Amino acid sequence: MTSDERTTRTCRVARAATVWAVLYAVFGLACALSGVSLLYHGGSGVPGLGWAVAAVGVASASVSAMVVLYGPRPALRVLLWVLCVLAGISAFSLLMDVITLMFGQGVDSAVSAVNKALATIGVVLLAATARSDRQPADTAVQGASTGSWIAQGAAWAGTLAFVPYAAMKLLWAFGGTFAGTTGEEMLAISRRNGASGIFLTLESWGLDPTALLAALGVFLLWGLVRPWGQVFPRWTLFLRGRRVPRLLPLAPALLGAATLAPYGVLGIGYLVLAACGVTTIRRGDFPSSGDALLVGWIGMTAFAVYGVALAITAHSYWLRTRPARRMPAGTA
Repeated sequence: MTSDERTTRTCRVARAATVWAVLYAVFGLACALSGVSLLYHGGSGVPGLGWAVAAVGVASASVSAMVVLYGPRPALRVLLWVLCVLAGISAFSLLMDVITLMFGQGVDSAVSAVNKALATIGVVLLAATARSDRQPADTAVQGASTGSWIAQGAAWAGTLAFVPYAAMKLLWAFGGTFAGTTGEEMLAISRRNGASGIFLTLESWGLDPTALLAALGVFLLWGLVRPWGQVFPRWTLFLRGRRVPRLLPLAPALLGAATLAPYGVLGIGYLVLAACGVTTIRRGDFPSSGDALLVGWIGMTAFAVYGVALAITAHSYWLRTRPARRMPAGTA
């Protein structure tokens, strides 16, 4: 790719980022002026975040416009990555909303969900702008490979972390009792909390939807460290032997790691404080705070360990699927 082609690509991506940033700033300003909350905690809105969103949008528009005018100078590239991180914070828990919508349930706030989706688009555009002037190497596609022992160990840890969680969920789905709560009571709680018909139907069949998602998550985890995650295996019928598109496993892996790892780690921190008596955990739908704490430990440990494992295996997959540099003809 010539220098002029790289410059054209940089301007194109930076303009797209600028358009996004202006729309994001307007969105944040509208939420701030109308008093609409962009974050809900414990059922109540957290005010004032619209101003923060507007500020990120204005800053992103300014930096992206400067990239269009002056190119991606080192200082501008640093600012782009900082803004990318800030947008990523706004996109936190988008995965939870996606999972909720997959089962036909409503999200806590449609405006909050829109904010997370817009922020995710911003992360992609800002990162693409920061990297847009990189010179692509003369490359060749690497063969399928297995992840390192560290990546495979992380895959095992993430798999085993979900075993207690899946067992608890399936026990309730089959009508058993855990943490002082029966399966029938959990089904009634789900119905009372507005669970969708799909969710309730699966529960009535003994198939807990979250346990099914955990199984899909484990499948993704191993796909990131095994060769069949790079080349479709024989059991995929018409796709067998074809290269797996690199972003097909990486996109959900990065989104899941960015959501579940901090969610689980922060959740464990809260549970530690509750166990030490520093704060009081609400019993919610469980008979006692101790029962709620037990269920919390199982869930948060699964999310934290799996989220970290997903980050490690995604990094391994990223490195192993990078195009290999092709040596020029005539070199040793």
